Amino acid sequence: MEKYAWKAYIKEGSFEEYKRRHDEIWPEMKELLTRAGIRNYTIWCNGTELFGYYECEEGIEYATRVQRESPIVDKWNEYMKDILIMKPDPVTGAQPSLVKVFELN
Repeated sequence: MEKYAWKAYIKEGSFEEYKRRHDEIWPEMKELLTRAGIRNYTIWCNGTELFGYYECEEGIEYATRVQRESPIVDKWNEYMKDILIMKPDPVTGAQPSLVKVFELN
């Protein structure tokens, strides 16, 4: 199972709204992430900095493609743009992947 980590930022003063939107995540978004083979997805916050991590059951390329081709992701990104600062990779459309430098199993 491949692992994927990303980083983004929420706009100052938007933490509560960001959390609320994820507490009420759309069922169709959850279904899409599941269909993309995404498992163990967590998002962490430190101030305005977000760190996301998930595992890709079918591989990162597959998970990225399923998300990139989905209008649900476009709708979600539009919904979040007032509180989220994202700098997507121009090729994949996803948050740029962080480089793993250490892992303890």
